[in-house]
Amino acid sequence: MSLQIIETARAPQAIGTYSQAIRTGDTVYVSGQLPIDPATGQLVNGDIDAEIRRVFENLQAIAKAAGGSLADVAKLSVYLTDIANAGKVNEIMAQYFSKPFPARAAVGVAQLARGARVEIDCVLARN
Repeated sequence: MSLQIIETARAPQAIGTYSQAIRTGDTVYVSGQLPIDPATGQLVNGDIDAEIRRVFENLQAIAKAAGGSLADVAKLSVYLTDIANAGKVNEIMAQYFSKPFPARAAVGVAQLARGARVEIDCVLARN
């Protein structure tokens, strides 16, 4: 099975040796997204809500570039430098997803790249 690279200018460009997303068959694996504004390449300013929203906007842009939407997300992995912000993720996630909600993990981590407070990756199931 071949791998197809998914790229879009509507999400931050990869800052390392990885792709924004890879499609193999009907599955799209989206790399972890930080709250980086794709227009500036910088972390968004503001509170954790602004960071979470920017991450979901980045994921949405990549899903669209893959020919899908956030409705195709089967699994999310959320990484937070303060696990107490998991409630904020739930609150904001409800603005981007509806039932059936994707499977999800939320993990507290010591730190994230570029000093971000949240990073989320996901897997889309495309038919």
